Amino acid sequence: MNTQHKGPRILIVDDEPSIRELLSTSLRFAGFGVRAVGNGAQTISAVLEEEPDLIILDVMLPDMNGFSVTKRLRSHGFTAPILFLTAKDDTEDKVMGLTVGGDDYVTKPFSLDEIIARIKAILRRTIQEDEEAVLETGPIVLDQDTHEVRVAGSPIELSPTEFKLLRYLMQNANRVLSKAQILDHVWEYDFNGDAGIVESYISYLRRKLDPLTGESLIQTKRGFGYMLKTDAK
Repeated sequence: MNTQHKGPRILIVDDEPSIRELLSTSLRFAGFGVRAVGNGAQTISAVLEEEPDLIILDVMLPDMNGFSVTKRLRSHGFTAPILFLTAKDDTEDKVMGLTVGGDDYVTKPFSLDEIIARIKAILRRTIQEDEEAVLETGPIVLDQDTHEVRVAGSPIELSPTEFKLLRYLMQNANRVLSKAQILDHVWEYDFNGDAGIVESYISYLRRKLDPLTGESLIQTKRGFGYMLKTDAK
């Protein structure tokens, strides 16, 4: 890793040397610090040596797939964003990538402009310097620094995407948010119009919140979207 570089540090993981070289050259030109490796084991070693600010991770690797790599990194406390690269383009893979702790998804062949735009968007939304560290809405307390969430005093575990979705709902408590707004602010792109991903993640959140509140704080406003109530009464 180029520790002298002042820009965000990007770790590129792809088993194709040509893609590693193309991305490395382009990202360095765009102002990023870059390191590139070719498999899952090297990825974990690289992160242990110096945590990057973002990982571009190919799903198909020779030793383990990108989803397995992500699970291992997240289980060891690595919280920086992960952008998946894959040749597949279906909703099931997208959902899998986001569920295991990924932050975004680009299919091959990709444009370099798109990759750079996605990286900048992800880094923008993960750096919340102007916001209060702790958000509190009714019985929910969310700490943006530690990524800890408590509901009625009890801690709950959230995936990175669930955390972002809950944060956005809390920032807009008692306001109805459309699926398009949620896609734009949580994923920052429209998922090719697939609003079903929002429904899935709302459902995931409800399963974790509702048992502790005794009532669903996240209301569905049919034809409009979703709203987080300030309390369960």
